[in-house]
Amino acid sequence: MTREVVLVPGLWMPAAAMGLLAARLRGSGYAPRLFAYAGRAPMEANVEHLARYARESLQGRPAHFVGHSLGGILVLETLARYPDIAAASAVLLGAPARGCLSGRRFARRGLGRWMMGAAGARWAERHAHWRRPEPLGVVAGTLPLGIALSLGALPGANDGVVRVEETTVEGMVARALVPVGHSLLIASSRVGMLVERFLASGRFE
Repeated sequence: MTREVVLVPGLWMPAAAMGLLAARLRGSGYAPRLFAYAGRAPMEANVEHLARYARESLQGRPAHFVGHSLGGILVLETLARYPDIAAASAVLLGAPARGCLSGRRFARRGLGRWMMGAAGARWAERHAHWRRPEPLGVVAGTLPLGIALSLGALPGANDGVVRVEETTVEGMVARALVPVGHSLLIASSRVGMLVERFLASGRFE
């Protein structure tokens, strides 16, 4: 059974932000690795960075990949672009795979554009696909607590930053909805349990 897990944080978050989830997985016998990247850099550069990291650190061994928010998009795009990177499964936590309305609103402001940098281009509406054979699971929050609320209410179920419908990826095997706000998805024990379950079985149930 594959035990290595690559954890990828969201925009503006250091790799250490995934520490609680890493500790939980380590306690369950997994070997978590924290991946750091520059969230404001172009997605293309971060995809190459993650691909290089996976090849060099894993040496061809399969690993699970777990990404939060923009980190989930990075996982999705890296594994889609490089099928030679061996993966056991992937889990996306609050990842706006189909674009992000709150991100687009934030980018209209001068400070928002600066804070997002090149990552702001990733929030346009789009389709998301998963065509790899390994299982992809998606966790979406439904407690609307997040900085995006200062920009106006979001339509539909959301975690305060990302709407549930924006987390849809064609080809995902399952999606779990949890009453947790966006930033707390990586600290929630309920989400941690779901991640453990998916890594072990490719299912949330």
